[in-house]
Amino acid sequence: MKKTQRICIITHILTENPNRDFSLGTFAEQFGCAKSSISDDIKLVREAIDAAGLGYLETTSGAKGGVRYVPYISRRAAAHALEELRKAFEDPSRMLGSGFVYTSDIMFNPKIVRGAAMVFAKKFASAEADLVVTVETKGIGVALFTAQMLNIPLAVIRHESKVSEGSSININYFSGSADRLQQMSISKKGIPHGSRVLIIDDFMRGGGSILGILNMLKEFDAQPVGTGVVIVAGGRENKKIPDYVPLLILNDQEDGRQTVEINPDMLTL
Repeated sequence: MKKTQRICIITHILTENPNRDFSLGTFAEQFGCAKSSISDDIKLVREAIDAAGLGYLETTSGAKGGVRYVPYISRRAAAHALEELRKAFEDPSRMLGSGFVYTSDIMFNPKIVRGAAMVFAKKFASAEADLVVTVETKGIGVALFTAQMLNIPLAVIRHESKVSEGSSININYFSGSADRLQQMSISKKGIPHGSRVLIIDDFMRGGGSILGILNMLKEFDAQPVGTGVVIVAGGRENKKIPDYVPLLILNDQEDGRQTVEINPDMLTL
């Protein structure tokens, strides 16, 4: 196989498997060439990824030397992804009033939510989470992409228990968006006992559902290490949780309009 072909395939394998170690021997065996040739290929892959601002490659030396791709979106690329996300939300026809916004088509658009997930992955890379947790359904896409980039599993909390999941833990919580008492459920096998958990959600109005997740984690003696939300209605006042990281903020204006702005903290990552 030609060198250019090897480089393309190696780049594809690494970027499709973030934070996963690959030995040089694995690539050498796959392509039928010497480790020294693979090492030269890796250098070129690293230069390309660095130049594109898509992350970086970590290498280890020694007999078992290997390489892993670490997604690390550049400040410029993050700003572009956030602006694309903001523009997707700014259409006035999405504004439903009372602090609500239509999000379904956006949150199930892989291109858009992948950019949001890369920002979350960069923000929470040092949290050393063992697991990403979200509540069904619209937050599943961005949570799954975030979990993939951090190379950790995803657990989805349901609104009702399923027979197919065996014994489950159920709690009640008050949803500010629905303005009523609701239920959360997850299998007893869903969250490893004592794990470090990163919470990712799509939309927050009052924070009731995330407070419910936090209470659910106590049942597993799990430790929350961060909370990321794609879009939050209003400021931090009247929120049931004090610590969270929003990408976008939905504001009500005096003239009745609703506007979407990027959380400025996300532009300085």
